[in-house]
Amino acid sequence: MSNKPKSLLDTAEKIGVIGSPSSTTDVTLDILASAVNKKLVGELAVFQYQQEDSVHIALGQITEVTLRNVWHEDATMRSLIRQRGRVDAVSERQDTHLGQMTLSAVFAANGNTYKPSILGTVPATGTGIHLADDQVLDQLLSPYSNQLSYLGKVYSSKPKLPMWFKHFGRGPDGAGEAYHLGIFGKTGSGKSVLAKMIIMAYAKFPQMGILVIDPQGEFSKELEGGSAPGNFQLPMKEVISKQHKPISVYSVRNIVLDRWELFGQILYESRFFERLSISKGNNRQLAIDELTDRLKKARIALRNLHTRDSFDKAWNLLGDDTVQKVFYKQAEARERFKSVYNEADPDDFYNNQWLPVAHLFREDRKGAKKVETIIWELLDLNKHVRPIIVIDLSSESVTIQQKADARPLVQAMGIEESSDSESTNVLWNDMIQALVIKRLLQGIETIAEQAYGQDQNLNTLVMMDEAHRLAPREEPEEEELNGVRSLLIDAVRTTRKYGLGWMFISQTLSSLHREIVGQVRIFFFGFGLSMGNEFKSLSELVGGRNKALDLYQLFRDPHSSFSTESREYSFMTIGPVSPLSFAGTPLFFNVFNDVDEYLKANNFEVTK
Repeated sequence: MSNKPKSLLDTAEKIGVIGSPSSTTDVTLDILASAVNKKLVGELAVFQYQQEDSVHIALGQITEVTLRNVWHEDATMRSLIRQRGRVDAVSERQDTHLGQMTLSAVFAANGNTYKPSILGTVPATGTGIHLADDQVLDQLLSPYSNQLSYLGKVYSSKPKLPMWFKHFGRGPDGAGEAYHLGIFGKTGSGKSVLAKMIIMAYAKFPQMGILVIDPQGEFSKELEGGSAPGNFQLPMKEVISKQHKPISVYSVRNIVLDRWELFGQILYESRFFERLSISKGNNRQLAIDELTDRLKKARIALRNLHTRDSFDKAWNLLGDDTVQKVFYKQAEARERFKSVYNEADPDDFYNNQWLPVAHLFREDRKGAKKVETIIWELLDLNKHVRPIIVIDLSSESVTIQQKADARPLVQAMGIEESSDSESTNVLWNDMIQALVIKRLLQGIETIAEQAYGQDQNLNTLVMMDEAHRLAPREEPEEEELNGVRSLLIDAVRTTRKYGLGWMFISQTLSSLHREIVGQVRIFFFGFGLSMGNEFKSLSELVGGRNKALDLYQLFRDPHSSFSTESREYSFMTIGPVSPLSFAGTPLFFNVFNDVDEYLKANNFEVTK
C-alpha cells in the first residue's frame, strides 16, 4: 500500500480535527488554536482516513466557521460580562471554533495512483484535517494532468482549482455525450471572461467544432485579435492559432441569407411598405406574399435581388392592378395606395429601402458565404481539425449606415473615404438579428438530425450569449423572437443525443426559460443572484445546501474593489466540471485576474 498520501498530508498545514456531529456529506471541524485567526471560509480542506483495506483521501470546502463559548451563554456570566466587558478566566480562553466542511470528492489509494471513491463511513473524531495545496492536488490528479484546465483558484485561497472540459465524442479525452452549460451573473460579474476561458479549454480538441453566436460582438473582437472591453485581455487568437485550430469570424457584412421566407420577413420589418402607406398587419403580409411569389415565378434569384432589374420588376408588380387587389380589396384603399405609389421616387426606394434588404442576400460580397455553407463548415465531420466559427450579429458589424451618418464629420476632418464595396448599406435591427439566429438554429438542427440518422456524433458546442433575450421565460410578443425561443427549447431537449451541446450566457436566471435551465448540466453562478426571484431560482437549483448558499451570498461585487488589479470575480459551480466535484456538491472559485498567471497555469504559449 502506498504511503504517498500520508507523506503529502504531513507537509500540509494542519488546521483542525474531525469533530461531532459529522456525517458522510458534512463534516464538523474542531479548529486548532493555531488556526483560529486564519481565513478558513472557502478554503479547500483534506483529510486521510482508512476505509476497508485502503487509504482514502477526502476533500471539501469549508463553508462556515462558528464560535461557541458555553460560559458566555450562561445568564449569570452574561450579566457579569455586561458590567466588565470580559471575564479573563473564560473570555477567549474558553472559546471553541467550529467549522463546517462540505465534502465534494473522495479518492482511494490504488498503488501509486488514486481512483474515485465515496465516503462510506465517518472517520473517527480527532482525525487530522489539513489545508489542501497545489502539491496535494497535483499528486491526487497526476494520472489526469493532461486533461485538466485551470480557470482560477479556490475561493479566496491559493491552490488552483482543477477543472476538466471534455469534448463530446468518445475516447480518453471525451465525455462520450454532449451536455449543456450555463453561466449566470450580473453585468460585470466576469461571465464573458469565464466563457472565453472555457472556449480556449475546448479549443485544444481538434475534433471538436465550436460555434459562437455573438449578438454583442465581444467574442468576435478577441478571436480576431482585437481588444474587448475591460482590462483583462485574453490573447485568444494567438493561443488558439498555436493549437492549429482555425478561426472564422462572420459578420453581417459577409453572411448571405438564403431563404425567400427570410426575405419576406425582413421586408415586412423594413420601412419599404410603410413608405407606401401599407401599415403592419394582414395587408402588408398579403402584399409581401404576392410579391415574393411572383418574383419567384419570374425566376428572379435571391442573390440578384440587389440589381436594378430585379427592383424594377418588383416595383412594376406593385403598380399592377391585379396585384393591388390581392392586398387591398376595397377600391378606396387601392386609390389611396396608387396615389402614394405614383408620387414615390423609384430611385429613392431602390437606394434607401430596397438595397438595404437585398444586400443581405447578395452572394458576390467579398468573403461572403451562405448560411448553409457556414453551417456545413462547422459540422463537417470529415475534417480532422474542425474550426471555431463566430457569428458576429452586433450592430457594430453593420458599418454602412453609421458610416453614412458620419460622412459630414469625416469630410470635415479631411479623411479620405474608402470606395470599398463593403460599405454598401444593409438593414439591421433586433428583429432581423432574431431571424438570422433562427435560420442558423434551423440549419444546425436539420444537419444534426441527418448526422444522427447515420449514427454520427457531431461533437460540437454552440455558445449563445445574451440567452435571456433569446429564450425568455415569458412568451415574447414578437413572432420572430418567439420562433427563436421555441427552437432553443427544442434544441436543449433533443440535440444532446446528436453530440451537440449548448452553452448559455445570461445576466439573469429567473427570466430564462425553465426548460433550458432544467436541461443545463454544468452551472456557473457569478455575483448578482442573491436577491429576490434570482435567489429563489438559485435556491431551487442548489437544493437544500443552505451552507453553500450562505457562502455564495458572501460574494462581493467585483467593481466595489479599490483597483482593477484587486478585483475578485467569484463563481459557484455545480455539475461534473471538476474532478473535485463528482459528489455533486457546489465548488467555489475566483477566476484568474492576471492574464500571465492564467496562461502559465494552462501551459499556453504566447509571443512576448
